[in-house]
Amino acid sequence: MSKIRTLIVDDEPLARKGLAVRLSEFDDIEVIRLCSNGQEAIDECVSGNIQLVFLDIQMPNMNGFEVARALSESVNPLPAIVFVTAFDQFAVKAFEIHALDYILKPVDDNRLKQAVEKVHTYLKTQQDNAHKKKLASFVAGITGNNCEEILKKLATGDSLADRRYPESLAVKEQGEIVRVPVVTIQWVDAAGDYMCLHCQDGQTHILRKTMKELEQELDPQLFVRVHRSAIVNTKQISKLVTQVSGEYLLVLDNGQELKVSRSYRDKVKAALAS
Repeated sequence: MSKIRTLIVDDEPLARKGLAVRLSEFDDIEVIRLCSNGQEAIDECVSGNIQLVFLDIQMPNMNGFEVARALSESVNPLPAIVFVTAFDQFAVKAFEIHALDYILKPVDDNRLKQAVEKVHTYLKTQQDNAHKKKLASFVAGITGNNCEEILKKLATGDSLADRRYPESLAVKEQGEIVRVPVVTIQWVDAAGDYMCLHCQDGQTHILRKTMKELEQELDPQLFVRVHRSAIVNTKQISKLVTQVSGEYLLVLDNGQELKVSRSYRDKVKAALAS
């Protein structure tokens, strides 16, 4: 049987080496690389056939949650991800709720064995789509501006409440505040420092926000980023067209055509398949 190609991602050199030593006891695990930061792991997963990632959570520049999100958007099939954490038993119950595996520091041999067994089950059943959806639902609400706040909650054992998204957006227009129902928004495009909300009634509302800020306010189960300057309501998508050039074009129910950026292509396809 071929060995499971594995990455260890941790900013602490001793932690990386220590886990590598533990994993060397498993005949079917092959540690391909010890990564000191998240970007190294992402690059390795994009370029190589990595099947398993042991991912530290608290790392500088890009924490484990952000790395997981990046992998879910750029790597297909997604490798099995096992979070490595120093959080206590009460805090890590948050992971159990979302059915993602984890191991505690310092690593316990029995717990590591259980994690590897779960990985075997995942690889045998090839439930990549199910794993990706669970991972996406988990990291969607914790990788924005409040990421550090969420990490603090986990560290202190506080529970993670499900993130709630607004049903409407408040837009200032000619001295008045208009509430625009989110479900009526067909697509959004950027115009400098403003966002143009194109709605079903044909109206366009101008909102002063950045694309990143607006994306974090909108439910990722309903809206998907298709370009660096465009967000689309997935319920309004009529079809995804492959052009002769190999690029993708989204066609909305109202006939509006939007180019899909290559970096967001897999994310759009996943949204349409769900």
